[in-house]
Amino acid sequence: MTAKATEKGISLSRETIGRLSSGEEVTEYRLRNEAGFELRFLDRGGIVTAIMAPDRQGRFANVTLDHADLPLYEENPGYFGAIIGRFANRIGGASFTLGGHTYSLAANNGSNTLHGGTSGFDKAQWSVNAAQSGLTLSAVLTHTSPDGDEGFPGTLKLEVVYSVHEANEFRIDYQAVTTAETVLNLTNHAYFNLAGNDQGSVLDHIVEINAERFTPVDLTGIPTGDYAPVSGTPLDFRTPKPIGAGIRIPHPQILRQNGYDHNYVLDKPSPQALTFAARAYDPKSGRIMEVETTEPGLQFYTANYLGGGSAGTAGVAYRQSDAFCFETQHFPDSPNRPEFPTTVLQPGHIFRSTTIYRFKTDRD
Repeated sequence: MTAKATEKGISLSRETIGRLSSGEEVTEYRLRNEAGFELRFLDRGGIVTAIMAPDRQGRFANVTLDHADLPLYEENPGYFGAIIGRFANRIGGASFTLGGHTYSLAANNGSNTLHGGTSGFDKAQWSVNAAQSGLTLSAVLTHTSPDGDEGFPGTLKLEVVYSVHEANEFRIDYQAVTTAETVLNLTNHAYFNLAGNDQGSVLDHIVEINAERFTPVDLTGIPTGDYAPVSGTPLDFRTPKPIGAGIRIPHPQILRQNGYDHNYVLDKPSPQALTFAARAYDPKSGRIMEVETTEPGLQFYTANYLGGGSAGTAGVAYRQSDAFCFETQHFPDSPNRPEFPTTVLQPGHIFRSTTIYRFKTDRD
C-alpha cells in the first residue's frame, strides 16, 4: 500500500514494509523536497532509516546507519535512528526521587537505566499523520505513554514533528504534557556517516562542538556532577578537528568510555534559545551537517560499541567508529543531579524542544 501528499515541492509518501513478530504492521514514510533531499522513517519507534543528502558533486547517499531488514529494526539494540524516551541517556542506580517518592526503573545498562528502560519510545508504535503549515509539509508522530510506563509516573502525551525544508534541513519539534509530575528527556539517536553509511570509519570527519565544558562521567557512564573545562583535553572541539585526532589519546575520560560518549554543556545566550550546537564535515564527499537546538546539552558518541554484529542495506557490517551521534538532550542522570538543568515536567505545563539538522556541501 502506498499513499502520497504534496505541498509546494515537499512530498510525503508511505508504504507498508512488513509486520513485527507481534503481527503489527510497520509503515515507512518518506519526506522529500524538490531537490531530492529525503528523510525516511518508520512508525515503529519513529526510527529514521535514511537521510538522503547530496555530496559536492550532487550525488545522493544515505548518511545515517540503517538495518538490512525489519527483524533487525524490531530488535535495534543500538537504537539506530529512534526517538528516545522517556529519559534519553542514563539514570544512575536505575532510580530517582521526585516529590518524596522513589521510583524504581529497569536496570538495562549495568546498574543504570539507559534510554528509557527495556521498552522505551524506540519500541513504541507511533501514529503518523501529515500536517501542512504555510510552505511546510510535516509528519506528525503521536504516542501516549501510560502512567507507570517503565516505572515513570504520569500519563504522557507526546507529539514529535518531522519536517523537511527546501534548504535540506531535517527539523524535529518535540512536545509533551503529563497528568502527574514526572521527568522527561527526549532525543533522536541517528548515527551519521557523511561519506555514506557504507563507507566505514568517520575518524577523518572534522567536528566542531560549541561547548567550553562537559560533564565528566564515572566508570559506569554516570556524570560525577562536575562541569569540567574541555580546554587541554581531547574533548575540546571548539576549534574544528578530525575525530581521530583525540580518540586514541589515553585521557581518563576517553579510556573510560572507549572513545567519545560524553555530554557537552552547550554555550548558549539563554537557556532555551535555538542556537548552534555542532558541525561535522567529511572532506572526502564535501558534505557538511550543522546542528541547532534549544536543548542545553549534546551527547557526542562515536559508535564505540558497534562490533560488526549488524549490517545495513548496503551489505556492510558496522564496526566501532563507523558513525557518530549528535544527540541533543538534557544532561544524563539529571533527576538525581539538582545542580543540572531540570528535567521535571509538571501537569499543566508543556514540554517543547527543537533540533535542526542542516545539510550542505563545501561548494555552498
